[in-house]
Amino acid sequence: MPEIPEAYHDLFEKATIAHLTTILPDGRPHTTPVWVDYDPDTDRLLVNTERHTRKARNVDRDPTVSASMVDPDDPNRFLSVTGEVETVTTEGAPDHIDDLASRYMGEEEYSEPTKSERILFYVRADEVYSMS
Repeated sequence: MPEIPEAYHDLFEKATIAHLTTILPDGRPHTTPVWVDYDPDTDRLLVNTERHTRKARNVDRDPTVSASMVDPDDPNRFLSVTGEVETVTTEGAPDHIDDLASRYMGEEEYSEPTKSERILFYVRADEVYSMS
């Protein structure tokens, strides 16, 4: 199984936006910009969302996803991952969104009210493509 190259771990320390693609019920792709993180202990991409979102409903039905991100400091450097959401959990999701708010917004807490329930996707990489 491919790993996220260590040379790209810095993307998860910056305010890097990923475009996450999930599969709609009719088989068409559904792509949304998301905040992205990485768990080096499990070598998994992390996406924090809410249970009611289209992407969460899509993943419940079909865990196949892809994520593509461009280095905010170098538009010619990117990382693309195709794989599967292997775990969906609520554990740690509220604290995790606060951590992301710090990175992406410079705020201590995520300021948007939760409409349903915060969840975390753990994405296993089956294919990794990168360029710098």
